[in-house]
Amino acid sequence: MIGLIGLGIMGLPMAKNLMKAGYPLMVYDLSKERVEALTAIGAKAAGSIGEIGRTCRTVLTMVPDSPQVREVVLGAGGLAETLQPGSVVIDMSSIDPMASREVATALKAKGIDMLDAPVSGGEPKAIDGTLAFMVGGDRAIFDEHLPLLRAMGASVTYCGGIGAGNVTKLCNQIIVAVNIAAVSEAMVLGQMAGVSPEVIFQAIRSGLAGSTVMENKAPMMIGRNFQPGFKIDLHLKDLNNVLAAAKATGAPMVLTNQVTEMLKVLRRMGEGQRDHSAIVKFYEWMAGVELQA
Repeated sequence: MIGLIGLGIMGLPMAKNLMKAGYPLMVYDLSKERVEALTAIGAKAAGSIGEIGRTCRTVLTMVPDSPQVREVVLGAGGLAETLQPGSVVIDMSSIDPMASREVATALKAKGIDMLDAPVSGGEPKAIDGTLAFMVGGDRAIFDEHLPLLRAMGASVTYCGGIGAGNVTKLCNQIIVAVNIAAVSEAMVLGQMAGVSPEVIFQAIRSGLAGSTVMENKAPMMIGRNFQPGFKIDLHLKDLNNVLAAAKATGAPMVLTNQVTEMLKVLRRMGEGQRDHSAIVKFYEWMAGVELQA
């Protein structure tokens, strides 16, 4: 039986795809409603993290950030205390790579292996099972669990040793955030100069400026649909992890620092639970306009 801890926006649809692929699942989450949504279709509910540890030999975690991963794995009654030697933890959370290495070292001391396997694609791709996995850890453990990850993702890439998955995910988050900001900046300029954002989108989407980010986020901006597929608060968390990694390595982060400040402003404006396409609201606020179709 596979264990899964964390049934949020991403974890719940990922769990459903595992079940569709035939994997028996035991789940744990603080939300009874989310647990019940899975037990109704055949999952087994765990009363605690420890119960998952005592029952399962492969455990997936999908929680918000490094502190939650540490608590789930290293906290009292957590996975490090309850899993048997030879078990595997696959952490699909997007966290600080140094935290991944810290947790993996603690597990290894107990004979437990770990992969860090963050994902990209947001809720839509979690629902349709086409997420992109970026995975770090022992290559043999990766190969053994590749079919499990492919039940949730269309792309599963081995990136290197433990922590490499989260390093790659941080790079992904830089590109996504800066891309959304660039689309926002361009659309506001276009409207203020008298050209419809919809016309701009249709005109440039097939050219060099076109991107998956634009395809997904420009229609949300224009349609004023900021229902979260990936929240501003979570992207801010990721960029803070980027900046921590940059500080440790000395990497320059000129654009990332700028977008991070935008996200901080948006959170103070009460937009933190909106989709990250709401970065456009920062530009609208500065310009005193609102995008129109």
